[in-house]
Amino acid sequence: MNGTARHTVITGLGVVAPNGIGTDAFWKATREGVVVLDRLSREGCTGYPLRVAGQVREFDAGAAVEERFLVQTDRFSHFAMGAADLAMQHAQLPHQGLPPYSVGVVTAAGSGGGEFGQRELQRLWGKGPKYVGPYQSIAWFYAASTGQISIRGGFKGPCGVVASDEAGGLDAFAHACRSVRNGADTVLVGATEAPLAPYSVVCQLGYRELSRCADPERAYLPFTAGACGFVPAEGGAMLVVEEERAAVARGAPVRARVIGHGATFGRPSGWAESRQGLARAIGVALERAECTPEEIDVVFADALGTVEADRAEALALADALGPRAARVPVTAPKAGYGRAYCGGPPLDVAAAVLALEHGTVPPTPQVTEVCHDLDLVVCRPRSAELRTALVLSRGLMGSNAALLLRRAEGEK
Repeated sequence: MNGTARHTVITGLGVVAPNGIGTDAFWKATREGVVVLDRLSREGCTGYPLRVAGQVREFDAGAAVEERFLVQTDRFSHFAMGAADLAMQHAQLPHQGLPPYSVGVVTAAGSGGGEFGQRELQRLWGKGPKYVGPYQSIAWFYAASTGQISIRGGFKGPCGVVASDEAGGLDAFAHACRSVRNGADTVLVGATEAPLAPYSVVCQLGYRELSRCADPERAYLPFTAGACGFVPAEGGAMLVVEEERAAVARGAPVRARVIGHGATFGRPSGWAESRQGLARAIGVALERAECTPEEIDVVFADALGTVEADRAEALALADALGPRAARVPVTAPKAGYGRAYCGGPPLDVAAAVLALEHGTVPPTPQVTEVCHDLDLVVCRPRSAELRTALVLSRGLMGSNAALLLRRAEGEK
């Protein structure tokens, strides 16, 4: 190994999810397969064809974010700032005294600040321009979370935003790893979304893959014959990634290594065509990680929740992993709390890191009968010797991404 190479490790997880705030609550619920999908009850969102969602009910924005930032930002940025604080605490990273140019921020966003933007536009049309606040110009913007986290923390290292569909939540990690290779010691990376405002819900109704089922127990059943689409969710995760030697030097808890990433793009006319692109993304990730298919111990699936899309994912795994695909445990914890668009993949990354740490594959909630050739973990968690995890994501617009994580040395 090149002694001067800069390697990226994960040292902290910050989670704001429908099934729990903070790492402990999130992992407990995820490990046990707790289902929190419920009838959509956010103000102004009832009465639409979308009936079921994953809602973050326990997050107190006023307690997590200072008032001056609170009034400038949308709910999706409140989640991001709260998750960033939790990630720094988990990484034992001080909020004060860090060299400002050594810390960067990268987030992904697919919808931006819809709730804030809708509220201000209503004031504009209903009352006139003098009733619109100056923060309308920035709070809705995809880059708002990156900007506010960096301003709030005084972080002046390389910052960026991946404005993309869902797979951007994994692509942000590739961006962060490049920043570490190029000299940054620390990067806060991840994504959070808040797509459950009226305007945002209406925009989602054009997605053919969106579940219209009104029964929370049947609305999101990936990899089954009864799959009828995905259930959207709000929330997400921020993680601390660091240059390995810098992390070790400060005594940080190294939780996992980021060892490979692959991405492709091709807007599919049908989900069957995503098979080739996803398989290619997995292959690129394996090649960059110098990892063989036999080394993959668990897959955190994209699990879109339609029969066609799920079949394409199962076939892509078979194409990329060969015979290993039928034996490797596959899971989709998001079936219990929903798909949070760009915020979904960082939640899967957090779950994968925790699975590696605990030697446990969490189940795919509510799913019992699988109709694809996969070893899908259902009903209860499965103990396993886990060293390498593969996390997958596909976006509704055609993006595919794969991320490989390896358990930290010395861990179980």
